Amino acid sequence: MLNASIKWRTSMSAEPWYRTTLRWGQTNLVECDPERYDAQFWREHWRRTRVQGIIVNAGGIVAYYPSKFPLHHRAEKLGDRDLYGDIVKLAREDGIRVVARMDSNRVAQDFYEEHPDWICRNADGSPHKEAEKYITCIGSAYYSEYLPSVMEEIIERSQPDGFSDNSWAGLPRTHICYCDNCKTQFQDYAGKALPEAHDWDKENYRDWVRWNFTRRTELWKLNNRVTRKAGGEDCVWSGMIGGETLYNSARFIDLQQIMPEAAIVMLDHQRRNPHDGFEQNTEAGKRLHELAGWDKLIPESTPQYQLGGPAFRLASMPASEVRLWATSGFAGGIQPWWHHIGSSHEDRRQYQTAEPLFTWHEANQDILVNRTLTPDVGIVWSQQNQDYFGRDFGRFAAGTKTMAPYRGAVKAMDRHGIPYVPLHADDIAKSIDRFSVIILPNVGGLSDEQVKGIESFVAAGGSVIATGETSIATQYGDPRGDFALADLFGVHRAEGDTGGEGPPDHNIETHARHSYLRLTPENRAGVYGPSDKTAPEAGGERHALLAGLEGTDTLPFGGYLPFVRADAGTEVLATFIPDFPIYPPETSWMREPYSDHPAITARISAQGGKLVWFAADLDRCFARDEQFEHALLLANAVRWALDDKAKVTLEGTHGIITAELYEQGERQVLHLNNRLLLSRVPGRQYDLVPIGPITVRLRTKGSSVDLRVAGKSVAASREGDNLVFIIEDILDHEVVVVS
Repeated sequence: MLNASIKWRTSMSAEPWYRTTLRWGQTNLVECDPERYDAQFWREHWRRTRVQGIIVNAGGIVAYYPSKFPLHHRAEKLGDRDLYGDIVKLAREDGIRVVARMDSNRVAQDFYEEHPDWICRNADGSPHKEAEKYITCIGSAYYSEYLPSVMEEIIERSQPDGFSDNSWAGLPRTHICYCDNCKTQFQDYAGKALPEAHDWDKENYRDWVRWNFTRRTELWKLNNRVTRKAGGEDCVWSGMIGGETLYNSARFIDLQQIMPEAAIVMLDHQRRNPHDGFEQNTEAGKRLHELAGWDKLIPESTPQYQLGGPAFRLASMPASEVRLWATSGFAGGIQPWWHHIGSSHEDRRQYQTAEPLFTWHEANQDILVNRTLTPDVGIVWSQQNQDYFGRDFGRFAAGTKTMAPYRGAVKAMDRHGIPYVPLHADDIAKSIDRFSVIILPNVGGLSDEQVKGIESFVAAGGSVIATGETSIATQYGDPRGDFALADLFGVHRAEGDTGGEGPPDHNIETHARHSYLRLTPENRAGVYGPSDKTAPEAGGERHALLAGLEGTDTLPFGGYLPFVRADAGTEVLATFIPDFPIYPPETSWMREPYSDHPAITARISAQGGKLVWFAADLDRCFARDEQFEHALLLANAVRWALDDKAKVTLEGTHGIITAELYEQGERQVLHLNNRLLLSRVPGRQYDLVPIGPITVRLRTKGSSVDLRVAGKSVAASREGDNLVFIIEDILDHEVVVVS
């Protein structure tokens, strides 16, 4: 028997398992595994990878134990064996915690025939099916009676430490269920009939969205009551949570309500998407921790198999992809969790990837938990803004209107090495002591209380950067007529707009988005180039927000501009230049070189805070087009607001190294991550390329600098409040401890 007392085993401290289990493993069983599961290999792999907890398939769509429920489908090769129970027994012998995995949102034909009232219905009354299985309704007794009975049976047989469910949230928002359960329950909730279609202009549709969010939160609480009553107070249930805001919205998972309820967050966020790089995993960890609390653990299912386009469940994920994704998670406070599909693979490269990551994590776990994030900037978000102002369940529509601006602000901060934290709109007022700058990336939907929070932040001396149509609507997307923040910023919504929020037409015969911004004051008369009779005399100092753009009076735009007007005392830094032909080249000249439409404004509040409004959607543009000047302007706005008091500055990064700064007692922990993409296809990063040397300036009283990845100390010098040191290169990540 393996020694259950060695360092990597779960400690028997007074803390519950969900506070102490830092490394996880999962062999996601398939139906033929009862005949081929090699218990000794997997025990050895647990030991090699230092896991303290495992996720084991128990029941739901497929049962891996002999359930007493006749409709609980047993794995094809299970027979009378209890494979789930056998694995649990071995884990107990090795001192490893066990979470029983459920996957419960669909059933087979025999189940449907026995309980047709538990199945979702389409508008025509037909049962809703996916992949030959019937989708169960979250309002039915399947969720309120049957699944609780299954979990009670599992607890009685094996006493797992807790439960998780891969697809607990039921039918996504793409479909409206018209079963009798939903008709009755929605009528009781809203006093209305179910909506006939996805129509945001209909009150019953918006009520239906709210009801579905409420129903999932109620289910979360019900499942925890069931497991804790049957298995004890620490037998918690934690459904899988997605890392992307739009994914959770599509599944009606209200992060703001559920995260505080979760004892542990089982994160099902397995790969980067086609729009983002590895930095999205850091963002997800920070955003979820901000809601759940930094004292909670967030283990993340990380596939060792190849997810991408297309996915290959039995092929190995390139080790470089896994390393960059996992170490990005470490920077956001995420714990590692290896994941295989099936218990035996002919492609055995996937068994080699986890061990070096997990052994490093064990050796450095002292600096990876129990710490406080100390960013320079808060980037504001809310699911209500995505849902009600974005007003669509589809990722393209909602993502373009509301998620893309947020993504662009995040990318701009990362591009310039500025540490940030995702800040929920409800938490702005209480954040003034934490940082002095917030960004509102097209947060069009804000409640009156959230608006008051922003005003309080400014009244306390805080600086705010707003973009697009921020505050133009209520939290439910109802138009206000003017910006709720208009008087604060001295910027009002005017009639009309130009451009578009989606991708431009790449046909060069179409020039509807061939637009520019004009910077002020114009200075081309004093810059090397041909004489220009239209150029005003060079003179006047440009605003700090335009630093680095001295050689140009115009910038490419190509985005969406809601027309605004600026009050007296609000400085207009850039104006809009209307589009003009791209092709043929002989016609490509500005027909209207000037307009009076403000694109960027700035003012200083009575309390000394900096207020910037990007009416031009440069954040959305940068997320979509990666025009480098757009990120520079956003970063310059932050630097101006910080007044050269940034906690961290990086040099030599080429825009590829990002920084996350934590405090831990008397020391600081700085994560530096390499974001270089060699493949834009998720799951295909095939190599690591070192970046360096990197010069770091850190505002700290500390003097010693230890590199936990390189395994050495480096010399440092002091420049005023800053400690300055050089890191030779960063392959995938470096974690710097300063004390």
